[in-house]
Amino acid sequence: MLSDVRTALENRINLCEYTDNIRPVTLTMTTTMRTCLLVGLSDTRPRNLAEVNRMVVSKNNEPYPSPFYAKGNFKRMVVTLLKLRYHGLEVAWESASQVAKILGHEMMRGRSLLLQEGAMDEWLRFTPVRKGRTAVEIPALQLRLGTFENEMDACIDINDKESNNAQILIAGATGSGKSNLLAVLVQQIRSASSDTRHPVNFLLFDYKGEFSDPAHASWLEKFDTDEKAILNPMERPLPFTPFKDFTGRPIQEINLYSSSLSKALAAIANDTRISANMDDRLSMAIINAYKATKGRPVTFEQIRDQYIRLLPEKRQETTDSVISVLNQLIRSRLFEEEDRIDLLKDCYIIHLGQYEKEGIYAKAIVYFVIAKLNAIYETLPVQLVDEHRYELRHFTIIDEAHYMLGFDNQPLQNLIKVGRNKGMSILLATQNMSDYKSKYFDFFANAQYPMIMRQQTQNDQVLKDLFGVSGKDLQELKQVIASLQKGEMVMKDANAMAIGYGKHYSKIRVTHLI
Repeated sequence: MLSDVRTALENRINLCEYTDNIRPVTLTMTTTMRTCLLVGLSDTRPRNLAEVNRMVVSKNNEPYPSPFYAKGNFKRMVVTLLKLRYHGLEVAWESASQVAKILGHEMMRGRSLLLQEGAMDEWLRFTPVRKGRTAVEIPALQLRLGTFENEMDACIDINDKESNNAQILIAGATGSGKSNLLAVLVQQIRSASSDTRHPVNFLLFDYKGEFSDPAHASWLEKFDTDEKAILNPMERPLPFTPFKDFTGRPIQEINLYSSSLSKALAAIANDTRISANMDDRLSMAIINAYKATKGRPVTFEQIRDQYIRLLPEKRQETTDSVISVLNQLIRSRLFEEEDRIDLLKDCYIIHLGQYEKEGIYAKAIVYFVIAKLNAIYETLPVQLVDEHRYELRHFTIIDEAHYMLGFDNQPLQNLIKVGRNKGMSILLATQNMSDYKSKYFDFFANAQYPMIMRQQTQNDQVLKDLFGVSGKDLQELKQVIASLQKGEMVMKDANAMAIGYGKHYSKIRVTHLI
């Protein structure tokens, strides 16, 4: 209902044209809502509670998340203005739904005022930014997931200093509501942070193509982004190079990188057999390609050409398995040869729905993009920390993650290990809880928030490790998971586990968002 105001504001503050690598300003819906709220509260006319109570703010009349108006001193100002405007009326201020209706009513009042002729220019008064450093304002990422069985709000706080990390794992069979839960998490993270000085951006690998589907364009608004966030490598190469830049770096770093890259090329092609000699030759080809570029990012074509040069002359016209893999990657043109975007400074959704899920192209895209993110993280300073919270900068989100968990995926493991003190977190969604316990890495052991939805099969050892249950308690938990309906999940209760009292898990009905 406020999208027309947002469009009018964007048209007022944006240029007519931008170059290809610069995006126009896109106002977040939260910013638009706050703007309309302040304009509405500026109106001194009497309020009518009957009109307020007719307001419907969402399908289920759920309250706005607390971070919506808890930015800096904004909450104090809003509360003061609300009580001034509604003075003398019998308002149940302790009722979250009543307050949500009042906020919604004031936003619509502000919308009406802003859309009057000349009002936009009157309100868009730009004030100079004061010089000097301001105090760190790290947004509180208190995410409302839905409700417990007792109808109380089910919330998690993912950047409190008491939290070990913000890694989130979802396990849910097809039709369990996994995509909706993923969307709720993203929406809550973005609504709490997108218009603060420390927005938490995301990169989502969309295996099923749900979030990239034009029919679901309205979903993007819930994440405070738009269709420009969608990158479709089937239509044009991803606007960055997947390879590291070693300009001015020691040759030893290239040597280590060449070895891991060689193993990666073998891993992403399931049916490719690479002998020890081929592996050594491929590693040397990568090193030689970097020598030729003087450390600048290489290309798949340069690696292939260097590989062929290392073959005996009589075999240089033949195609072995390494050359076959490289030729496929060259023909597909998945990536540009230089960086045209910064993956961390905006939100992006990579559309993988048109690729075979276990094929070389989908695996190459996810593997190399994650490796790219790791390279970016290495250059960043450690995350900010204030008295109560630590900064989160970015979420990497992999839907259908089981396709990337079955091999020694070093970039993904590094993302989880190294990203913690850089403000980087990961959200993985897969079908079966067993997928997260691979022989290469125990993802459950490194996750603060595992979320179990309806499962086709259950793994006793995983449940024992996650929830610290056995015997009768284990059987009870398995029955609860087996009875889960679409949109329901269980999460471990860390407090109950710590004190050894009560159930070690909680059942949650997830908010219906998409």
